[in-house]
Amino acid sequence: MSDIFVALPPATKDGTVVFGKNSDRPPTEVQEVVYFSAEDHSPGSKVHCTFIAIDEVSHTHATILSKPAWTWGAEMGANEYGVCAGCTSVWTKLCHPGDHQEKLLGVDFVRLALERAKTAREALDVISDLLEKHGQGGPNSEDRNFGQWSYNNSFLLADNKEAWLLETAGQYWVANNITSGTFNISSELTITTDYTLSTEGLRDKSQKDGLWKPDDGDFNFKDVFNAEFSGLSLSESQQPCNRLKRGKELLENNAANGMCSIGSFDERSMFEILRDESSSISFSGELLTVGSQVSVLSSNPNIPNCHWFTATPNPALSVFKPFIFSAKNDIGDLTVSPSYGDKERASFQTAVDRRHQLYKSHEKMREQMETGKYDKRLVGTLRSMEAECVNDIHEFLQSCNEESVNEVFDLLKDVTSTEVKFYT
Repeated sequence: MSDIFVALPPATKDGTVVFGKNSDRPPTEVQEVVYFSAEDHSPGSKVHCTFIAIDEVSHTHATILSKPAWTWGAEMGANEYGVCAGCTSVWTKLCHPGDHQEKLLGVDFVRLALERAKTAREALDVISDLLEKHGQGGPNSEDRNFGQWSYNNSFLLADNKEAWLLETAGQYWVANNITSGTFNISSELTITTDYTLSTEGLRDKSQKDGLWKPDDGDFNFKDVFNAEFSGLSLSESQQPCNRLKRGKELLENNAANGMCSIGSFDERSMFEILRDESSSISFSGELLTVGSQVSVLSSNPNIPNCHWFTATPNPALSVFKPFIFSAKNDIGDLTVSPSYGDKERASFQTAVDRRHQLYKSHEKMREQMETGKYDKRLVGTLRSMEAECVNDIHEFLQSCNEESVNEVFDLLKDVTSTEVKFYT
């Protein structure tokens, strides 16, 4: 049920592209932030995704990922080439709550795209090719209360020049290119008759499978595949159509006459959108926003990209922490969940504690705030620390070089350590 946003010139500051996403998942789920360095792989090797193994490529790029601790794949993330990707659930006529045939999950496609693509368009090609080859499906939650949770996916992919919206239904897909302004998606199909790319022979295949016939009129992807989902009790503000509308309004207001003027939308603008509770973009209820990401992709090759992650639930009570790719990154272990091995990665039989140290510290703070035992001024202090960090990063990026970038290899680790100290 996630919301994903992108802002491009002329809305953004200094010609950057700003990507933002909340990960809305079962409240019991832990979202970890992990880093994987670039790696070469031997011919014929396999990569074991959440449920199935597929052919590995000869080289995978360095990635920073925000992911459910039980899956191989990631809800969102970025790679060393400045590609960002995120997925959100959609319900179509080709997905069924009780269909648990294990294929690739949406989160698997996100990680595979980031490991294999150098541009947003390449990421689209990676996902669409793997979708057509392997399909999508399988249980999308480790929480037994969501044991029948199975859905299709939409993706928003971005680099420092453009973004792509990719919507899917089973192994069918369509895509549109976004090159300027602001754009957002929620948990519903939006592409109708106008799309840039699609499954080869989309209309003929849909007609052959009995999903569409020429007498129906123009081929409309949303009308052909869209379906209602009744697996969650959603308030009016939580409905995907309302979150989509409100998200668009927040983007446009922030880009035009809200907290900033035209051409000054930046990471702080996106922080505020992801923290908006009245719109349910910051989600609470049967689902919870368990992690958030904001990335600023520079149009200047001499200025590195900066990626911000919370690694904790509820962005209004969380701190966005910066990460910059360098020659050798070390994010530490405070945002990394305990490892139980591949056997227990997606374990529906054994209850395991996946909480990382930051999650535990933050969880204690949230619990004490609910009972009135916590000094709420701490949230203001943490928000001030975040604002100071943003200013410091801006100053650093304007004057950095390759040597100085390599000196901040443990930036995320340091800021996370400071955050944990505030809770203890």
